[in-house]
Amino acid sequence: MSDPKKNGQLRWLKLAVLIFIIDIISKHLVQQYLIPYQPVTVIPHFFNLTLAYNLGAAFSFLAQMGGWQQWLFCGLAVVVAIIIVAILARLSKQQNWLAAGLSLVLGGALGNLYDRAAYGRVIDFFDFYLGQYHWPAFNVADSAICVGAVLIIVLGMRGKK
Repeated sequence: MSDPKKNGQLRWLKLAVLIFIIDIISKHLVQQYLIPYQPVTVIPHFFNLTLAYNLGAAFSFLAQMGGWQQWLFCGLAVVVAIIIVAILARLSKQQNWLAAGLSLVLGGALGNLYDRAAYGRVIDFFDFYLGQYHWPAFNVADSAICVGAVLIIVLGMRGKK
């Protein structure tokens, strides 16, 4: 007989799907309406929308490696997705914050996986900067991954299982 406190948190997969859908739609729109690497000012001296392409991982890590890295990143995303779904299935129904964090990471990972599989690169467009100092461009999927990771880390630091 199963533990009533261990019903799993697969219901949180809905959040991952929502992140994935928002990410795909936003990337479609920026590709349709923006010219690559031509910034559109949203908030002067702080925020542009700029269509950019990333062949690597975060901060263009391994971007210049000739293409093999795309398969590596796709494989890692699939493995991470499988692990996250397995963890969600085993979480207790009280572990909502952890489930939310994991689902954000999952949705973001799937969004960037889709880009890599469909286009061979990740589509970025959020461009924050101060003066000449630009944060690397990113997208909705990257944002979800970061928020989810911070949530998981904070929960870990608080001693939550």
